[in-house]
Amino acid sequence: MSEGTKTFAAVDLGASNGRVMVGRVGPGTLHLTRAHRFPNRPVRLPEGLRWDILGLYGGVLDGLRAAGPVDSLGIDSWAVDYGLLDAEGALLGNPVHYRDPRTHTVAEKVWATVPPDELYRATGIQHAPFNTLCQLVAAQGTPQLAAAKKLLLIPDLISYWLTGEQGTELTNASTTQLIDPRTRDWAVGPARRLSIDLCLFAPLRHPGDPAGSLLPHVLEATGQGAPVPVTTVGSHDTASAVAAVPARPGERFAYLCTGTWSLAGLELDAPVTTEASRAANFTNELGVDGTIRFLRNIMGMWLLQECMCTWGESDIAPLLAEAAGVPPLRSVVDAADPAFLAPGAMPERIAAACRATGQRAPETRGETTRCILDSLALAHRHAIREAQRLADRAVDVVHVVGGGARNALLCQLTADACGLPVVAGPAEAAALGNVLVQARAHGSAGDSTAIRELVASTQPLTRYEPSGDRAVWESAARRTGGWSGPS
Repeated sequence: MSEGTKTFAAVDLGASNGRVMVGRVGPGTLHLTRAHRFPNRPVRLPEGLRWDILGLYGGVLDGLRAAGPVDSLGIDSWAVDYGLLDAEGALLGNPVHYRDPRTHTVAEKVWATVPPDELYRATGIQHAPFNTLCQLVAAQGTPQLAAAKKLLLIPDLISYWLTGEQGTELTNASTTQLIDPRTRDWAVGPARRLSIDLCLFAPLRHPGDPAGSLLPHVLEATGQGAPVPVTTVGSHDTASAVAAVPARPGERFAYLCTGTWSLAGLELDAPVTTEASRAANFTNELGVDGTIRFLRNIMGMWLLQECMCTWGESDIAPLLAEAAGVPPLRSVVDAADPAFLAPGAMPERIAAACRATGQRAPETRGETTRCILDSLALAHRHAIREAQRLADRAVDVVHVVGGGARNALLCQLTADACGLPVVAGPAEAAALGNVLVQARAHGSAGDSTAIRELVASTQPLTRYEPSGDRAVWESAARRTGGWSGPS
């Protein structure tokens, strides 16, 4: 290890798996390796869909043991979900999964108290039935919520178990629909009117803040030497991923964070809470260093993951190869349609959506895969165009980060659909952003510009130039029925 290099563990929890990654950061050095990967399998119980949070925590401990000695660790995960704690700090049941149907009819109840336009102006967060605000309204009157004394979002819950200290990280808190993006503090008015007790939340923390040190029994379980600090990072995985976008200084870029979800948008200095932005269902999530992640949620590779589950297929490579040979844009769907949110029977639902818009339904696995990829490229195109219009910000390049950066066909289709060059990589952007925020807090990395330059100079990137006839994408877009947003 070169002089001045430090070692950081990134706990990166996704909707389908968790990883503990090890990053080594020093002058001109950024090297990331995977110490341990473990599945994240939700469990359907009689009362609904739940996360196996104890299995995830066990995977984290195993990963920290496999990582070897580290100078710090940070935790990021998906957003909106939480665990409830009793007066003694014990967990009151497994956290509810955001795809659980308990929130399907909550929006009308919320909007009857706080109209949607007013809620958007106060929080800047798009409507989604699984937002933490909706989950808490759905949970009102339940014994668990009545008994709860504290609420911790998923990465904060893991951090609490590791350190014994409670906090609420700001970038993830912003996804709850309970934060004012201008003040970067709780939106007290809407919460009070909806009878949501903000005292349930632990004090807010910012990326770079200390979050405690590993407890003695954790040190013993992981083989780490004392002390090992836990450092607050952008604990929403998208916040960490955007922090690691390898944009050059002055570059006018859009980002596309791809995985189970596709998050397409811009990095801004201030939120956009206009009525036009609300109608387009764009969200203003807080980012690292006071930035705003102005973006739209798209179903992402969830569509193909669910198809693969139905087909009993675990290898994506042959599906992509077959899809590459299917004529383009034969059939497309609205990849942002909430109809695709729930699990199960995804190939049949995609076929039905095609028939409903007068298109030929895909018949083979390759045709279904191509329909999904074409539809995602169209959704990426629409979101990036809308973001530019709503924020009055032109874009010259699209940075694709996350797992989809490895999908050459999807990246090329996105470039073709957007009519913009796509720079793909890094695939492990969330873990890299996690590591680099830690490194900066511990003196091993510079400011946000220096962080992005380090990523650009050390990580493999692939550039895709747009090709083909843009008119065919315009025609295909008219077949999808457009964006399915709130009224």
